[in-house]
Amino acid sequence: MPEATTGPLTGVKVLDLSRFIAGPLCTQILADFGAEVVKVERPSGEDSRHHGPYHEDESIYMFLYHRNKYDASLDTRHPEALGILERLIEWADVVVENYRPGTIEKMGIGYERMKELNPDIVLVSVSGFGQTGPDSRRALFDAISQASSGLMSMTGEPDGKPTLSGTYIADYTTAYQAAIGALLAILHRERTGEGQLVDVASFDTMFSALGIRLISQLMLDLDMPRSGSRDLLTAPVNVYEAADGPIYIQAGTASLFPKLCAVMKRPDLAEDPHFATVKGRMEHQEFLEGEIGAWAATRTTDEIAHTLDEAGVPNAKVASVAEVAKSPQIAARDMIVESEHPELGTIRMPGNPIKMEKTPPTIRKAPPRVGEDNEHVYRAILGMSDEDLIRLHQAGAI
Repeated sequence: MPEATTGPLTGVKVLDLSRFIAGPLCTQILADFGAEVVKVERPSGEDSRHHGPYHEDESIYMFLYHRNKYDASLDTRHPEALGILERLIEWADVVVENYRPGTIEKMGIGYERMKELNPDIVLVSVSGFGQTGPDSRRALFDAISQASSGLMSMTGEPDGKPTLSGTYIADYTTAYQAAIGALLAILHRERTGEGQLVDVASFDTMFSALGIRLISQLMLDLDMPRSGSRDLLTAPVNVYEAADGPIYIQAGTASLFPKLCAVMKRPDLAEDPHFATVKGRMEHQEFLEGEIGAWAATRTTDEIAHTLDEAGVPNAKVASVAEVAKSPQIAARDMIVESEHPELGTIRMPGNPIKMEKTPPTIRKAPPRVGEDNEHVYRAILGMSDEDLIRLHQAGAI
């Protein structure tokens, strides 16, 4: 059982019918700040539980998106499942689902039915292409979102192939947008008593994040090519190979470029009229990168970082995941948290990046096993008897 909480979402009840990343991460964000979240998944476990890597036969994938939740097993195709789902919808303030559009209607719990059961319900529907439009029924995973939205076309080296991001950036960004949508809908309901449908699409989310390339296309009909690790608008900005590994240096502005030249003991570069403007440095960035690269190659990343930090020039060693996980900054920001798992002991997970002075996020419950909280959900929340639970279990419904 989770510890008692006084978070800003204490008292908000969330029914989580989602799977994979975007929906579960959305509800975990709400749970971290005090919402009571009930996750419903089939008795064999959602697909993510069968994805490696594993730790003692438990998918560690699940540790990323399911802490602070109650878990109830339910075969949604069982004849008795609809009645149970309807009772959970009556209990909930917010329902989060990420089925393909039209699926919950086929299940008998579409938005119109939800409103009959719970007139002020907030339904957060997370999908690939949204609830409307010609592509709304198409299947989508993170990589499809990256490819279809334009993100993949702008990722990678100019002379290379379009490249996926190194993480599930579409799912993560969509989760954040869904959480914002849920919070806005909760606030609106508190003010007016009205619930509403929140429609969040991965495709929309990624399209809205294309930044300067998108606005350049819309307003100037300008299609910017892939730029690798260079900045689109300023120079010199790139990754350079130091004596012991890569380091990223950002010195493209009018104030930063002379500082870099001073560190390099190259006043001639700072004084050269060819490099006096952003336009000039962009036109000559290959030359500048060659000079900076030659300087960096004779020094270690630590030496470069130290001198650039003292000069106020933004830089960063290109860290591995293993290196950054051990960073003192990560420790200082509580970005790795621990929780006690009933079978695995102490587990480590990413912390919540939202830091709040008065109502910080809390870790109250480890990511649950399938059906771990059936007693709480079916007995305490829905008021079922022992006989009900035995019958449903024997029938394969839970």
